[in-house]
Amino acid sequence: MLHFTSDQWVQWLGVYFWPMLRILALITTAPILSEKSIPKRVKVGLGIIITIIVAPSLPPVDIPIFSANAVWVALQQVMIGVAVGFTMQLAFAAVRTAGELIGLQMGLSFATFVDPGSHLNMPVLARIIDLLAMLLFLSFNGHLWLISMLVDTFHTLPIGENPVNSNAFLALTRAAGLIFLNGLMLALPIITLLLTVNLALGLLNRMAPQLSIFVIGFPLTLTVGILLMSLLMPLIAPFCEHLFGEIFNLLGKVRTSS
Repeated sequence: MLHFTSDQWVQWLGVYFWPMLRILALITTAPILSEKSIPKRVKVGLGIIITIIVAPSLPPVDIPIFSANAVWVALQQVMIGVAVGFTMQLAFAAVRTAGELIGLQMGLSFATFVDPGSHLNMPVLARIIDLLAMLLFLSFNGHLWLISMLVDTFHTLPIGENPVNSNAFLALTRAAGLIFLNGLMLALPIITLLLTVNLALGLLNRMAPQLSIFVIGFPLTLTVGILLMSLLMPLIAPFCEHLFGEIFNLLGKVRTSS
């Protein structure tokens, strides 16, 4: 009968414990995987499965789990996983922002409902574009790229060896502005045209005050907005592909510079 000492058990547990912290931190913050509609047991089970697959190929970690240094190392793993997940969330935040801006100009800002993922009120148009971005993310195998990117961090940012580079997190925060700028560029053509329609309605109201602009204005802007959205839909797929590519390139640069 095999007998194991307590030190052997702790060493074996550390092989899986440290990677699982980073992987679970990613799952709880990454797009789609962090949706509250996914049961917590499924998330934990997915994290355990990925850990079992990844952990044997990682270099050994000589850090006792029940030591004072383990607290800082555990915090490092959580920070890395959360940083990767939140960085990927920037792309979806940019898409949602574009949807909110378009919906505001179309007069659909009042049409909101509770988002099951965040439990926050979200405009209908923003949610539709967000769901479309999620489908495109899965069709581009973005979830696989994201997991692969996280696995690569175990080699570029080994557990307990290299400290987390503060400059890397600073680069991520600076890049957030560029990502949201892309979202604004997506919505800018429709916003400009709808603003032109509203200006035309304002001039029409000044020239013909007897016309009820409030009666014809909302159906007109809504109709024009829907027509413009139908023209925009074919462009969302290449836009999201470019946006996701920028995020992964950003993560790659941060990973290699850390």
